[in-house]
Amino acid sequence: MSKLRNLEDAVAAIPDGAVLMIGGFMGAGTPHRLMNELVRQGKNGLTVIANDTARPNVGIGKLIDAKLVARLVTSHIGTNPETQRQMIAGETQVELVPQGTLAERIRSGGFGLGGVLTPTGVGTTVEEGKQTIEIDGKTYLVEKPLKADFALINAKRADYYGNVDYALTARNFNPLMAMAAETVIVEAADIVPVGVIPPDVVVTPNVLVDYLIATENRHG
Repeated sequence: MSKLRNLEDAVAAIPDGAVLMIGGFMGAGTPHRLMNELVRQGKNGLTVIANDTARPNVGIGKLIDAKLVARLVTSHIGTNPETQRQMIAGETQVELVPQGTLAERIRSGGFGLGGVLTPTGVGTTVEEGKQTIEIDGKTYLVEKPLKADFALINAKRADYYGNVDYALTARNFNPLMAMAAETVIVEAADIVPVGVIPPDVVVTPNVLVDYLIATENRHG
């Protein structure tokens, strides 16, 4: 069964206040059509889990500019002064998470684990309010898993059933997020017939994908 959907309908399924995981690294590997449609439909009160907020008017930065994000869990906001401004002004709640810890928390959510133990952040403000465990004389933070209502991810290629592969660095956060969300919306640069993508090349299998849209409007 084809999972190809109209862009507007796919985004309409996302309610205000939803928790979103959004793939990409500084805008590369980010589903840009989905970002634009979120802004157009005015989805607000969102919680966004992402590596970064890119730059103003780029990728997730568009959601920040439109003030659609109520809470942000991320590793880096240094290239987006508007994110910084909203955090300082108290307009957006920001939780800064070391990048490796963020990836592992998402992976833990996707794999049904209880969390991750990491020494990163011990003895810093990152430790505040968190449980610690000592193992073999070394102290670790207990970082809880992250899950989302929706994962919005970008793919190099997908078939009509929703089998997906990725290009280059888009493979870092996108596949993890597809495991950790209740509903997965994939924006693919190329949508091909079933069988074109070899089974051993598929990274995210179709059982995880709910909606599929094309990067270009030719597929709806």
